Amino acid sequence: MHTTPLGPIDVPREFPAVVPYARTTVRLHPRAGAPTSDQSSIGGPLLWPADEPWPTCDGPSADDHYRDGPGEPEAPLVPVAQLLVEDVPELPFPDGMDVLQVLWCPFDHEPFDVPRPQLRWRRRADIGASRSQMPVPDVESDPRRVPKPCVIDPERVIEYPAHDLPRSVWLQIGEAVQRVKRATGWDYEADLAVAPGIKVGGYPGWTQAPQWPQCTCGITMEHVLTVASWEFDRRDAQRWIPAEDRPAMADWGWETPDDHPWRDLQSPTGLMLGDAGGIYLFVCTTCPTRPIDYRFDCG
Repeated sequence: MHTTPLGPIDVPREFPAVVPYARTTVRLHPRAGAPTSDQSSIGGPLLWPADEPWPTCDGPSADDHYRDGPGEPEAPLVPVAQLLVEDVPELPFPDGMDVLQVLWCPFDHEPFDVPRPQLRWRRRADIGASRSQMPVPDVESDPRRVPKPCVIDPERVIEYPAHDLPRSVWLQIGEAVQRVKRATGWDYEADLAVAPGIKVGGYPGWTQAPQWPQCTCGITMEHVLTVASWEFDRRDAQRWIPAEDRPAMADWGWETPDDHPWRDLQSPTGLMLGDAGGIYLFVCTTCPTRPIDYRFDCG
């Protein structure tokens, strides 16, 4: 189990204007492991039909990957996430589907200079015989773009927006935010608003101005998944490090040895996207084809 500490601040009482914007996010808490293809995982094997070709990137083009090296013309996509309905029922599964799979090409792509993700919704009953092994990533790919296999431990947490909070609401809570910080040391944005790390739903962990994609149907897409480089950084230490992990964090810091336990807790997947950024995946749940889009930002 992984438990996010509640902290000493009652957000609805101290900042009532943010209550209408509350959302539930599912922190996945990936940890190094050996997941199987019939489990939810980050970076683990996928439940992939044996008779279905493995997807590859469409290869080099003017706005595609391999700008820093030749690579292979058709690099195999790598597994990023597999999430089953019984573990994360909050996902907007299409009718009858019970598996979400995320893959991406482990090379940087325009327009964000990060991997380009793809989503698959599946019904386990339709898969039949499944692949016994995943393809080996392209030898030229950056290992920091290929997540290490991790099991997950979903936890539901209430979030409140930071960058997505309307300016009119910031004006309402500004004085209370400063008062609480002076009295307790707890900061609204760092400690009480958006959870860091790999998670389902809730708010993207924007570090720049929000960029919610619009579907061609005119609807603002729904945030489905954040794939973050880190589960936390030093700003998150007060609230967002799970209570069960805190004993292993003794004397943690950037100058501690590479084999200190905190490093595996901070980045169990081994990902590094830009400058410790995150890729945010979105889907339109109105259109029958479930179109997707993604955004990236970092500090």
